Amino acid sequence: MQEIILFSFLSFLFSLVITYVTIPAVISLSIKYNKGAIADGRSSHKGIVPNLGGIAISCGLLFSLLLVAELDSLRILSVSYVLILILGVFDDLRPISAFKKLISQIIVSLILIFFADVRIDNFQGVLGIYELPQSLSVIFSVFVYIVITNAYNLIDGIDGLASGIGIIAAISFGILAVYTHQYNMSVIAFALSGSLLAFLKYNFHPARIFMGDTGSLCIGMVFSILSMNVIKNGCEIDLVNFKDKGPLIVIALLAIPLFDSLRVFVVRLSKGSHPLRAGRDHIHHLLLDLNFGHKKSSFYLYVTAIFLIIVSYFLIDLNINYSIAILSAVSFLVLAIPLYFLKKK
Repeated sequence: MQEIILFSFLSFLFSLVITYVTIPAVISLSIKYNKGAIADGRSSHKGIVPNLGGIAISCGLLFSLLLVAELDSLRILSVSYVLILILGVFDDLRPISAFKKLISQIIVSLILIFFADVRIDNFQGVLGIYELPQSLSVIFSVFVYIVITNAYNLIDGIDGLASGIGIIAAISFGILAVYTHQYNMSVIAFALSGSLLAFLKYNFHPARIFMGDTGSLCIGMVFSILSMNVIKNGCEIDLVNFKDKGPLIVIALLAIPLFDSLRVFVVRLSKGSHPLRAGRDHIHHLLLDLNFGHKKSSFYLYVTAIFLIIVSYFLIDLNINYSIAILSAVSFLVLAIPLYFLKKK
C-alpha cells in the first residue's frame, strides 16, 4: 500500500510539473502560428484562444507514466492513447467530420478490447444481467467507450469546467485504485489529475488556453479505461466488499457529463432536433444564461459533482438497480434546477 501511495504521488507530481512548464510553450507556438479556437455564437470569448492544451496535458501524463508506471503492461494503452492524441490534434488544426471521429474512436476501442482486454464482461446485476457473452461484451464495451469519451468532450464548454470535473473524477478513481492495490490504474489516475490541475491554472476564467479535442478525447479515453476497470472489478478492500457496485461508482464519478449529455440528447430528440449537433443547451450554458459567469458556473458544477459522489456513498448498500435509479433521479433533479430558474426568469 505504501509503495502504491508513493508512486501515485510521484506520478501526480511529475505530470503536474511537466504540464505546467509545457503549457506556456504551447500557448506561444499557437499564437505564433495563429492556431486556436475562434469565438462563435456559442462562445463568450473574443478573438482566438489557443486550443491545443491537450498536447501539454498529454506530455505530462505520458512522461509521468514513462517515469513511474509498469510500461510492459501499458504498451497497448499507450499506443491507443497516441492514436487518439493524433486524431485530436488533427481535429483541432483542421476539423474532422463527426463520422470520421466516431469511426476512429470505434477502431481505438476495439484495439483496447482485443489487445489489452479493456472491456466489460459483466453487468454486475444491472437490469438482472450478469455475465455477458463475448459478442455482447465487445458491443457494450465499444458503446461505453464512445459514451464516456464524448460525454466528457461535450462538458468542455466553459472555462475550467472539464478540467475541474476531471480532477475530481481522476482523484476519486485514483483513491479507489490505491485501496484495491491496482498499481497502474492508480498511477494513471493520479498522473491525469496532476496534468489537469496544472492545466486548470491556465484554463480557469479568463482562459488563456483550451484543451480542445486533443485534450477532451484523450482524457475521455483515460476515463473510459478507468471506468471499465472499476465496472469489471468493483471495490474490494479489507473493510468492505463492493465487487458488484462498479456500475454505480462509475456513474457517480462521471455523473455531470453523463447525465447532462443524456438530458440534452433526450430533449433534442423530443423537439425533433439533431441530437449530436452543437448547441447552447448544456447545463453550463444554462448557468451562463442565468448570469452565473464562468467562475460561478464551474464552481457550482464542481460542488454538484462532489455532492453526487457523496449521495452514491449512502446508496452503496442498496440493490444495484435501486441505487442507480435513485442516483439518476437525484442527478436529473439537480441538473434541472438551473432550467427551472431560467424558465421562471
